[in-house]
Amino acid sequence: MDELIISVFYDADNFYKEFELYLKEYCLFCDEKPQSKMCSFITESEVMTICIVFHLSGYRTFKHYYNELISTQYKKFFPNLVSYNRFVELMPYVALPLTFFVYMRSGQCSGISFIDSTTLDVCDNHRINQNKVFKDVAQRGKSSTGWFYGFKLHISINDCGKILNFCLTPGNIDDRNPKVIKQLTKDLFGKLFADKGYISKKLFDNLWDKGIQLITKQKKNTKNKGLMKLIDRLLLRKRAVIESVNDFLKNICQIEHSRHRSCRNFVVNLISGLAAYSYISKKPSICANMTAILI
Repeated sequence: MDELIISVFYDADNFYKEFELYLKEYCLFCDEKPQSKMCSFITESEVMTICIVFHLSGYRTFKHYYNELISTQYKKFFPNLVSYNRFVELMPYVALPLTFFVYMRSGQCSGISFIDSTTLDVCDNHRINQNKVFKDVAQRGKSSTGWFYGFKLHISINDCGKILNFCLTPGNIDDRNPKVIKQLTKDLFGKLFADKGYISKKLFDNLWDKGIQLITKQKKNTKNKGLMKLIDRLLLRKRAVIESVNDFLKNICQIEHSRHRSCRNFVVNLISGLAAYSYISKKPSICANMTAILI
């Protein structure tokens, strides 16, 4: 854990120094001091580090993690540590730099990409009317496992399991939404593999014009069903790798739970979970020999 904290802080601190210079140069502020500046002795990079490490600590609740681990055993790394309640107030200030940090640590497109979405439930379906935190923000949606109330996380990954792009939408947004697809396919090229939920001639044509070949499982009544290339069939079978990435994000990085008390901290929890995923050494990936076939 010591090495992880040092490694994350080293990356976050170096990143935030450049990010702060970027804000001063390109952003406009009404006040003399930037509104994103926290009025606290603890630094933004320290807050980012604590948020990211939580998702790899094994703790299920942030409060226990902060009070039982950070405030005791690892307080030596954070000499200006604040109380738990104050730290929760400071978390929204790092939402923007965390987002840029995730993109800085994103992977590179190799010509083989996968796209999918996963649900983020914010409460049980029986308690939808009682939920006040996400009222008018979260929406009801339907996935392959049934109805849910919350959001959708859309991601695209490369063949090594690294996240390329991501997008958060309410639960009722279609996976083929043009704005979502535009965000997920930014800087992509080559073959893009998806499930049947992305079947659309218009979507295929739009991506083809951008130099991206969308490959999905074909419906039973599709004409010329057996004309797909062998290599495309083999790679399409490997599409389950993105399901494994979603499983890592939910069960290891804990981007989904129903204990949120504000929308802003929900976003921080999600983004820091994506950042934590980038530090997992053994990510789900397709066989290296499979990629070599294309060369």
